Amino acid sequence: MSTSCVHTLPVDRAFAIAKQAGFDGVEVMVTHDPATRNIKSLRELSARYDLPILSIHAPVLLLTQFVWGTDPHVKLARSAELAVGVGASTVVVHPPFRWQRRTARGFTESVRTLSREWGIDIAVENMFAPRILGRRVAAYSPGWSPVDMDCDAATLDFSHASLAGDDALVMAERLGSRLRHVHLCDGSGAPGAVFDEHLVPGEGSQPVAETLRLLAATRWSGSVVAEVHASGPSAADRLDILHRTLAFAREHTRLEAPAPAPGR
Repeated sequence: MSTSCVHTLPVDRAFAIAKQAGFDGVEVMVTHDPATRNIKSLRELSARYDLPILSIHAPVLLLTQFVWGTDPHVKLARSAELAVGVGASTVVVHPPFRWQRRTARGFTESVRTLSREWGIDIAVENMFAPRILGRRVAAYSPGWSPVDMDCDAATLDFSHASLAGDDALVMAERLGSRLRHVHLCDGSGAPGAVFDEHLVPGEGSQPVAETLRLLAATRWSGSVVAEVHASGPSAADRLDILHRTLAFAREHTRLEAPAPAPGR
């Protein structure tokens, strides 16, 4: 479970909720909460709740643009350092915004250099072109999709794929071995949609089940991390959302047992 599922709560509460909901591990979204950036605090939470930290989401959202300064390379380097410090194998990062021109020009090279330096995957997440006054605006550079990007590792987000008008199954097939990380959610793909939905998987129009079954069938070894909106409801509703998301993941990543041999 990503701590972003309950982003309005302190990170210690996110760990407690992940444990209560039955998840196997946690992705930590780096935010203004100091505990999300503190190796000692995160290691203590991981040990207390017996939940490994699988990945770190770099502070690349508009809301976290000033966390660790404004230099995207520095923010990514510190995210990699944090990941290694807490035992995570992956850092999730978004492509730069178009106005970050210097970063955009050297983005893929920076990602590759830091990945090799720290010995972890830095997985570029697929984004989307938002609609403004009915027109799509290219907000990211060198693009919103890692499928066509010169990067070694990628994160697939189903809600983002929906908003971009992409098919997540096709994206997974095209990414092949470069797909290292999945943000499990869904999107409705409604015409004119503006907002990133992060629905419970199976409640939107993306081929989420088919994609998970493909990954299971190919013995994919990355992490499937729930990233659904579960911040607003009551505690009971929140747990229901997370339980349904987890049940969906387990159902569609379960490999069928081989058929018994004839005569046995």
